[in-house]
Amino acid sequence: MAQVHPTAVVHPGARLHDTVEVGPYSIIGAKVTIGAGSHVGPHVVIDGRTTMGERNRVFPFAAVGGVPQDLKYAGEDTELIIGDGNTIRESATLHIGTVGGGGVTRVGHNNMFMAYSHVAHDCVVGNGCIVANSVALAGHVTVEDFVILGGLSAVHQFTRLGKHSFIAGGSMVTMDVLPYCTAQGDRAELSGLNVVGLQRHGFSEEQVGRIKEAYKILFRSKLGLAEAVARLQAELGGQSEIDYLLNFIAQSKRGLTR
Repeated sequence: MAQVHPTAVVHPGARLHDTVEVGPYSIIGAKVTIGAGSHVGPHVVIDGRTTMGERNRVFPFAAVGGVPQDLKYAGEDTELIIGDGNTIRESATLHIGTVGGGGVTRVGHNNMFMAYSHVAHDCVVGNGCIVANSVALAGHVTVEDFVILGGLSAVHQFTRLGKHSFIAGGSMVTMDVLPYCTAQGDRAELSGLNVVGLQRHGFSEEQVGRIKEAYKILFRSKLGLAEAVARLQAELGGQSEIDYLLNFIAQSKRGLTR
């Protein structure tokens, strides 16, 4: 049986693995599922149709599974799905999805959500991301794997952040940020490549070199985007990291941060 502090309130309908711990004064709602080895600290609220995987840690005053801050929401039975090994720090908020956004907010594995960070309805957060203090992700934002968002940064609705991108603290991001890139400012502009992050995640010198060449073609060649993409495809296409970059560009709907 889960270890639940006497002052905590856990709805009888909630499904908690036997190894889950729930601290003082926390509240767990009827439609919540929490996986093995997870720890819910004191004064936490987990509500809505929220499914959490294994080994997650939730710190005091976090609010997980709250209703969306969307005026169109009318009480539909939407959900929040969280993977394994995530850390949700003090006063962070993660909301369930909306019908208009597919009905699900998704969080992958091994992410860190620091104090006062916010994940809005219908967001998709990948794996291994760091969302620093007071970061705000608006509705329908996609954060791909191994992205780092610096403190006090914000991301506009429907914006995508590509894998291994780095957003500097205090940035206001309104358009898609390409994979491997760093961005900063209000409104954010590209400031180079996240070379240190790529090296830390095992990219070879050859891969980093190709990414550098791709960046030069896209942003230093004075070509229009369509021409630059065509040249990039011709010169470096067929390499996995370049093909992924090209696919990201092709799928952009908000336009690209430059």
